Amino acid sequence: MTLPVVICDDSALARKQLAKSLPGGWDISITFANNGQEAIEAIKQGKGDLLFLDLNMPVMDGYETLEVIRREDLSSLVLVVSGDIQPEAKKRVMALGALDFINKPINSELVTSILLSYGIISDSQPQNPTELARFDDQQPDLTDLVQEVVNVAMGQEGKQLGELLGTFVHLPIPRVHLQPYQLLPSLISTRQALTYSGVSQGFIGSGIAGEAIVIISTDNLPVLAKLIPTGQQGLQASELEILTDLAGLLAGACLKGISQQLDVQFSLGHPTLLGQHTELHRLLGDNQQQQVLAIDLDYQLPDKNIQCDLLLVFTEDSLPALTERMGCLNE
Repeated sequence: MTLPVVICDDSALARKQLAKSLPGGWDISITFANNGQEAIEAIKQGKGDLLFLDLNMPVMDGYETLEVIRREDLSSLVLVVSGDIQPEAKKRVMALGALDFINKPINSELVTSILLSYGIISDSQPQNPTELARFDDQQPDLTDLVQEVVNVAMGQEGKQLGELLGTFVHLPIPRVHLQPYQLLPSLISTRQALTYSGVSQGFIGSGIAGEAIVIISTDNLPVLAKLIPTGQQGLQASELEILTDLAGLLAGACLKGISQQLDVQFSLGHPTLLGQHTELHRLLGDNQQQQVLAIDLDYQLPDKNIQCDLLLVFTEDSLPALTERMGCLNE
């Protein structure tokens, strides 16, 4: 009997990778959903006895989707598939009724093992790769490819930040833009503040270059300082030390995750202070680059009312090499 399966992820690349990882001889029908709302509709139509569910999505995220499934007592087994590797993330989804948690990037052998362990497939199930006919029609473009690569990469940095500050970090949906450098201030979601502080760290490797910029509003710094452990002498870190450490953690972990997926070795420069307690447009300066590929990651610590932004900015000259590397993931 054919098993109706929903693959729910806002990334076309992620949906394609997951579909490709499923056992090829498995008798299933696949419905693709871009967000939790579409997944819920599919389940109600009898198309989702099994749901592969991403967490970070627009419209309705994975947590909200699990809450609806439980509240409305919908009949669907849920396997969460996410790049968020924080222990608290797994704890939360399991409490909401998820069957298991699968970390991105997808490993077909792990997926098969989990399906076997819950009796969803049998030992006699053919294990050959899935056929291309199962893929949806939406083909990932450069923006989608970049978004998914960054989405996977930021899971590690979210975990490290959460461990450092002793709290759960709400991982954002990466926002990818191709635009002039001068328009970068419009991307910062924390722009309600009057002044900001920021640090930049350059990177280069395999024809790809850019800078990672960490920006935090001035009124968030004292709160952040109280969360960071004191030094061996019990002295509280200075504001500059906090900014530098935060930039090194976020930029280093995210770029490491990107380099692993794209098989690129990045060399990182020393963190550079862009400014303290200054207006946003002055902080980012007046770079004359015509076009840059910019990814904004808006990190939130909901329990502490803190937000900070990581901007990954790739130069226009880097786009051909970046596009080539990204294209390999879509093969």
